[in-house]
Amino acid sequence: MLQRVIIIAAIYTYTQNHKFLSVSSIVNIISLSAANIPIALGIAGCIVLTGTDLSAGRVVGLTACISASLLQSMDYATKMFPNLQPLPIPVVILIVVVVGGIVGFVNGWFVAQFKLHPFIVTLATQLITYGVLLLYIMINGNNGQPLSGLDNSFKNFVTGSLVKFFGVPIPNYVWYAIIMIAFMWFMWNKTTFGKNMFAVGSNPEAANVSGVSVFWTTIAVHTLAGAMYGITGFIESARIGSNQANTGLNYECDAIAACVIGGVSFVGGTGKISGIVLGVFILRIIFVALQFLSINQSMQYIIKGLIILVACSIDMRKYLVRK
Repeated sequence: MLQRVIIIAAIYTYTQNHKFLSVSSIVNIISLSAANIPIALGIAGCIVLTGTDLSAGRVVGLTACISASLLQSMDYATKMFPNLQPLPIPVVILIVVVVGGIVGFVNGWFVAQFKLHPFIVTLATQLITYGVLLLYIMINGNNGQPLSGLDNSFKNFVTGSLVKFFGVPIPNYVWYAIIMIAFMWFMWNKTTFGKNMFAVGSNPEAANVSGVSVFWTTIAVHTLAGAMYGITGFIESARIGSNQANTGLNYECDAIAACVIGGVSFVGGTGKISGIVLGVFILRIIFVALQFLSINQSMQYIIKGLIILVACSIDMRKYLVRK
């Protein structure tokens, strides 16, 4: 039902502004969606376990600032680490994946060990991560200044383009998003990890009886989610170009909304990678359409909130009907 409403809204937007379906607009929607796909893929696993992750956006912000600080150009005037050559890109990717994974591991461990609700745990780690981020951007006299002046090799790796669509460049990070989609599809559908995740999300007691380690499955899902946030931060760092304390703010809200729209249920044990990707695209189409329709920025927040409410209501109604 929601998807049909979106299609109607897209058609209406096109009738009001034909540029909405221009080649440049379509590539823009694809690019913006690709940038948000890794965080949505990560947080989806937490939702499958009937939880959520409020720390996701702040992890993106922290890893984005770490990436920027390690890949600033040597001739940039306010370089955070003046004597540090830009690190090899694979090394930086490994660093942010580890940083994100550590936050995810902490989230999963507290949820699994103390049976705390993920909302409470990730709310706490959201604040802790934000505090760490604020301290980090003060290092070496940076005093909270935006981290920009990125090395060209970093920008070309992420935002450069090797392929054009009818003359419009497609950013490289679109292909990285496709790799992430393929990886997570494999993890969810072809590994024991995926089977255990859905088993725990559906019924943790039954999963435990059947030999599935609920404890380690919970930790693994959150750790993988954190790693995906790290990759998102790496991409955002170059995509934005100027990283600061507010980078990543509320990213988790859009990711959660995209997952629910895509059919990942909060009742647990339900979700598909294809649905998540579709949800990200639908949400992005809505946001771009609102801009083309010149909707007031404040009104856009109201619409976003209504979308989340409607999507969750539809999801719960489906669950009650099945029950």
